[in-house]
Parts: sequence; C-alpha cells; structure tokens
Amino acid sequence: MYKLFKKILLQFLLINLFLFAQNQHTIMTYNILNYPITDTTSRNPYFRTIFANIQPDILVVQEMISQQGVNAFLNKILLPNNPNYQPGTFIDGFDTDNAIFFKSNLFTFISNTPIRTALRDINEFKLVYNITGDTLIIYSVHLKASDSLQNELLRAAEVDSLRQRTNLLPMNTNFIVLGDFNIYRSSELAYQKLLDQNSSGYVLDPLTLTGTWNNAAYSVYHTQSTRTRQFGDGTAGGLDDRFDMILMSQAVMDSGGIQFIPGSYSAYGNDGNHYNDSINRPLNNAVGQLIADALHYASDHLPVIASFNFPTNSKLLSLKIFIEGRFNGASMIPDSVTVELRNPNIPYNVIEQKKVLVNSNGLVTLQLNQVINNSPYYVVIKHRNSLETWSANTVSFVNDVANYDFTTSESKAYGNNLKLVGSSWCLITGDVNQDGVIDIGDLVNVFTNSVLNISGYVNSDLNGDLTTNMSDVNIVYQNNISGYLIKKP
Repeated sequence: MYKLFKKILLQFLLINLFLFAQNQHTIMTYNILNYPITDTTSRNPYFRTIFANIQPDILVVQEMISQQGVNAFLNKILLPNNPNYQPGTFIDGFDTDNAIFFKSNLFTFISNTPIRTALRDINEFKLVYNITGDTLIIYSVHLKASDSLQNELLRAAEVDSLRQRTNLLPMNTNFIVLGDFNIYRSSELAYQKLLDQNSSGYVLDPLTLTGTWNNAAYSVYHTQSTRTRQFGDGTAGGLDDRFDMILMSQAVMDSGGIQFIPGSYSAYGNDGNHYNDSINRPLNNAVGQLIADALHYASDHLPVIASFNFPTNSKLLSLKIFIEGRFNGASMIPDSVTVELRNPNIPYNVIEQKKVLVNSNGLVTLQLNQVINNSPYYVVIKHRNSLETWSANTVSFVNDVANYDFTTSESKAYGNNLKLVGSSWCLITGDVNQDGVIDIGDLVNVFTNSVLNISGYVNSDLNGDLTTNMSDVNIVYQNNISGYLIKKP
C-alpha cells in the first residue's frame, strides 16, 4: 500500500509540475540558408532531426525564399514532429524573407506587416496568446552582411527604419526583435541604435558582451558558421560570429506579463568548444553527435532560443474533502477525485474539471483556467466508488482565489448528502458502479470480489487497503440500508 501511495503521489506531483510550468514557452530564431533553393532534399532530414529534439512554441526563420518554401518547411519538417504547428502569413519581398511558425494550441496569428528598408524587409509579426489574449509583437530582421564601414552604415539605416516603428508603440508593449543582425561588435552603430533609450522603442540584450564578439571568450554565443569548409551554399570558416540574436523590450525584461526567463538564452548546439571550428567536430557536449551533424549540414547558422513566462488567467481553488471508506476519523488514505466547476443555472453545464489527488489531511488545491472572478459556481466532487457530491452553495473567486470545506457540516453538501465519521463529514462511499445510488448492484459487486479475494487498486476496495473483503462489504451494506443516493439541484 505504501508503494502504491508513493506511485500516486508521484503522478500527482508530475501533473502539478506540468500545470505550473505550462506557461513557459520557447521562441527560436533560425537563419535556414536560402530555403528551399539550396539542396533542400538532402537538408530536410537534418532539419527534421533538429526539430525532433527541440520544438519551439514560436519559430521565426530568415532566408525563406517563397510560399512554396513555407509550405515545404511546415509539411516536411515541422508537422512530422508536432501536429500543432501553423505558419503565419508569408510576404514575398525583395531578396530573401522572414517567416513565422507557431503552435496553434498556444497562439493565434494576427498579422504580418513589412517594414520597408533600402535592403530586405523587416517583418512585424503579431500573435495573441490563447490563454490570456495578451499580444506579442516579434520583429524579424536580416540586416546587411559584411564587415566594412559602408555595410555598418547600411545596417544602421535599417535599424532606423525599425526604430521609427517601435518608437510609436505604447509604453510597456511586449515586443521582441530577433534574427540575423550581422553585427560584429557592441560598439557598432546599428547595435547602439537598437539599445538607445532616448525613446521608448528600444530593446535590451539579455547578454552583456562588450567589445568585438569574434573572440574565444564569447565562443559559446557564436552562431556562424557551423562549418569550416565550403559546400552547398552559405559561409564557411567555423563558429566565430554572434550574428543571430534575440533582443527584447523593457516590458519583456521586467517582471509581470510576458517575461524573459534569465539563463534560458542560448545558441542551440554551441557548447563553447568549437571556436573557429565546425559544430560537429567530436565531441559536442551540448547536443551530441547526431544533432551536431544535423546543425552542420542544415544551415551555416545556429538557431538561437530563449524561454519566456507567459501570464496565466489561473484561479486557485482550495478544497477539503474526506472520503468515508478511506477515512479513519483522523487521516485518510489518499486517492484521486474529479472536481467539476458547474454553471449555477440549468442545465448546470461543466465549466471546467480537473482530476487531482486528495492528501491524507483532505486538502487539495487546483489551478483552473476557465473560471472567472466574481462569478458563482457549484463545486462537484466525483470519486470512483463514492456518491457524486455537490456543494450546497455556489462559490465565487475573489482576487483569483476561492475555497470550500466539505468536512465541517453536513449542510456543506447539497441535500446534506454527507456522512459523519468521527467529527468530520465525508463523501459517502459505496456507489461502486457509479449509477448515482448505493444499491444491491453495488453490494453484489463488492461481495463477489470479496469471495474471489480480488486485490489491488479496484473500485470494490472501499477502505483503501488494496484488498476487497468483508470490511468493504459492510460499508456498502450499511449505506445501502440507509438508502443513500446522489442529491443535486
């Protein structure tokens, strides 16, 4: 029994870890090297390997050539790994372009607005977070390449076009600027213009890297080139430049709302041991040889990833529940129940339900996403061998919190449908077949299993000792005589 309890408790903890971690989402930027022109057939398997191992919630790519490329990348690379991916609207501009993919169960795409520059378009992607309706704006850039004064000035002019747009955004706007910046050093004019805080549309760099970035001290942050020899297309020379970045607005860096998670930023696959070398030279301690090879052959750039906390509309409901058969008057053998929040009006529709583990002290806290503050709900408790029990009164969430204690009085359940054990009121045990009444059918079920010495986590084990015996028969017999049945509005 102790081993079973540990197993149930572990499952409960894992479920709750998922609930409380589910609002952390990953954003990736990736220059995918002239897709689909350059040797796409041989590169697709490498891309699939990469995205089989990391599946960002939002993926923004540079050097997308066409709508055909968007469709191919979606159908041949992303969807085989996750069926929730969808593309945003693609705009075929001058030269190569930016594209966005996202998980549709998490985000809704709103718009793609090109910002014209003298060179390539900068694209403004707007998405809405499905849970809360918060808007996130992502600007994807692919600035002028090459290290010369003339090219530095061209990059600065492109950033001027971007800042004209971001400076118009309201204060506290959640926006991110990412992509292939082709910037070589922190003193470069384009970089300084991005960070210039004299107007509101500035961004912050989550990394503090001063001076020239092409040096061994910054090797773990380099994103180009993944290869030392020339093949297919792109640039060779090994990893020595920090061209690809994710920068973010003050609102995203501050606490509250959509928030960057410190320490989550990385050049995916870069272990810091491949300065001026191919990413797949053994050993790669960040991703292993299979993925290192895929990164090497897929593109001459590494993807950059960062994680963000997104706000939640969650409400916390705290309950206290004892289950008659499993309660000895002081503590209870833990078991799972299903909690439903129902509309207070006919036909009492289910607004949200969660399956949770009730602890030995009867306490349980649920995180709910579909309920709202200051609106009444019936709380309904369903247990696998007890009568479905409704709260006598509705509960309302105030400041995202509500609580209800079923154990203090029989009047806490609709129709006084609780049973006293010791000094606490409990859910009534014995509805083994879950038909809403404790009757001869339940009695026969439990008696038969007791004769057969059925053991384990079965519905006929009413007292939680993992054995169906006469103790369980007695519980259902007494409650059958008392005529207990479900009571609800």
